[in-house]
Amino acid sequence: MAVFTLIVVRPFRSSSMSLRPFFATRRGWTLSLLATLACGIAPIAHAQALAWPALPIKLVSPWPAGGSNDTFSRLLATRLTTSLGQPVVVDNRPGATGTLGVSQVARAPADGYTLVMGSSPTHATAPSIYPQLSYNPIRDFAPVTLVGSSANVLVVHPSLPVRSVSELITLARSQPGKLSYASAGNGSSQHLSAELFNAMAGVQMLHVPYKGAAPAITDIVAGHVSLGFHNMVDVLPHVKAGTLRLIAVTSAKRSKALPDAPTIAESGVPGYQAEVWFGVFAPAQTPRPIVDRLHREFTQALAEPEVRGKFDAAGLEVVGSGPEAFARYLQEEVTKWSDIVRRADVKPN
Repeated sequence: MAVFTLIVVRPFRSSSMSLRPFFATRRGWTLSLLATLACGIAPIAHAQALAWPALPIKLVSPWPAGGSNDTFSRLLATRLTTSLGQPVVVDNRPGATGTLGVSQVARAPADGYTLVMGSSPTHATAPSIYPQLSYNPIRDFAPVTLVGSSANVLVVHPSLPVRSVSELITLARSQPGKLSYASAGNGSSQHLSAELFNAMAGVQMLHVPYKGAAPAITDIVAGHVSLGFHNMVDVLPHVKAGTLRLIAVTSAKRSKALPDAPTIAESGVPGYQAEVWFGVFAPAQTPRPIVDRLHREFTQALAEPEVRGKFDAAGLEVVGSGPEAFARYLQEEVTKWSDIVRRADVKPN
């Protein structure tokens, strides 16, 4: 238990001069008290970190069981259960496009026992799409680590006379509003990837939203829609079968899974980058020693060959960046996507 001591100092008076010592002023009292409290709080946070973890840890996956978020969460939770010596339990809290579970973690105690596997939909784009969101992704969370990111791929129906990004831009500019793209719904990564392309390439392609990626891809394959920006795992079977043509990937760098596929950025739209990412967050004000320990544990798990292999198979490239780098990246993402949401007037389904 920290002991706080308050020191009272009487003002010194002299026949020749009158001094008002620092502690005798209102401002001095305030600064003295704050300094004393700070000296007591730091050891408390340190003691909490030394004792942590003394209880099971809950890792919230704000999406249904069986999806990518859930799969990645369980894979890492298993490793941390072993390394931390306490159960790390995945708690699925789906609802409201992932924001329900995230909002619950934002209100949880900042003690390191409740975490969330956030993602670009819940932390980068939701604030702009849902104005009444109950949490602030930057203010209400302590970033732990950016787990990894996955690129979408730009695919077109084989009948479309384009084989490169530059050819697509030329065609789209010659037919404003005529080319259509299919997405998994308003505000989805497919939708926003395409709208970022529209803005940066100076083209106007028509959005056709669907209720999920599967029907959207089906209609591109059938030729009802011209193209789409979709998850590589979902479209690669169609690319291999020749029913879709792969044009480029949306990541900043070429994908390890598709090393021969150019990026959109290198193909005529410099600076283009649209990725789906996953990252671990703790509630804001979680003691920094606990955040640092969590970061070390997660990055060690991400370094395991078996874990990397499973992520590679899912099309996710491991990142494992630290809290500061993750915080900067999050701020950049929120700023970028808020601009695109505003430009395209994106509304939720």
